[in-house]
Amino acid sequence: MDFGIGIATSHDSWKLAQRAEELGFTHAWFFDTQMITADCFVAMGAAALKTSRIRLGTGVLVPSNRIAPVTANAFATLNGMAPGRIDFGVGTGFSARRAMGLGAMKLADMEEYIRVVYGLLNGETLETNVEGKRKKIRFLNPDANLINTRDPIGLHVSAYGPKSQALTAKLNAGWKSFISDVDGAMTGLESMRQSWKAAGRSAGDLYATAWACGCVLEPGEPSDSPRAVAQAGPRAAVLLHRAADLDMEGWQNTSPVPRSVREQIDGYVAMARGFEPPDARYLNNHRGHFVFVKPEERKFVTAELIRRTTFTATEQELKQRVEALRGAGWSQIVIPITPGEERAIEDWARIKRAFD
Repeated sequence: MDFGIGIATSHDSWKLAQRAEELGFTHAWFFDTQMITADCFVAMGAAALKTSRIRLGTGVLVPSNRIAPVTANAFATLNGMAPGRIDFGVGTGFSARRAMGLGAMKLADMEEYIRVVYGLLNGETLETNVEGKRKKIRFLNPDANLINTRDPIGLHVSAYGPKSQALTAKLNAGWKSFISDVDGAMTGLESMRQSWKAAGRSAGDLYATAWACGCVLEPGEPSDSPRAVAQAGPRAAVLLHRAADLDMEGWQNTSPVPRSVREQIDGYVAMARGFEPPDARYLNNHRGHFVFVKPEERKFVTAELIRRTTFTATEQELKQRVEALRGAGWSQIVIPITPGEERAIEDWARIKRAFD
């Protein structure tokens, strides 16, 4: 089983990627959320120069935020810096679009975007829409040694519903999904396997990546200790943000709301209705999203919410959970590292070593 880290992208993300490589992690995934974190391609470029083995990927890029030729060029440039170590993680958009007041983009538009990116990387001349007109495009100087279109770049699609999972299978791509608990992970994996099988793919070819946030607790440490809130709280708060998005914008909430945290959810939603400005409450709702717990939402990020939404438990319990994931057929587990809590990578490295 592979182990990766998720990086809330910053100007010095290369330090965390470098440490992850030293500890034996196989992948580093960089957030691509322009209004929340730093630019992923700039950060990945620095990491490419500071590492030699670990794979570097977008986690995940949202097509609407960059035109396809720019993305293809960025990946080809990175591929020159870290040949064969680059991955293209992509999705229809959650954090990166909601932070700008937008819902998810159309699945068909994402498929077209992927077609153009890989067509360019494969040296094709292809037609696509450019400023509303159909235009032929291609890389004009691929042999000038300015970019690398020779080494393959892996495709990984973030997919939760049956249609997006079917597209993942159609594209023969790796599959990415956030998980909160082992039972949910098993259900999600079985759903993806059905889509994979329906597309005529061999079961053994599915590369499934589980993103699981959390904190490795010391014996007797509560799930809402200051350290646990700092490391796992930002993921737990995502459930609050999703609920507020549904209430304010009508955007679909794909995360089930456990009955045991309904009071916290309702309390946050009531507070969010007062966010300013009234015509853009999403700005305050997504401030700190997946990076830190806002002071005003701290009271809603309870031990129960953290337990329900993250892998926050003792080292022994977490090893059992990871073993269950590995046994079920998950290929990789990714642990996002919260800014300011980089020490957490050492805790998760101990868990990783149990599976080396």
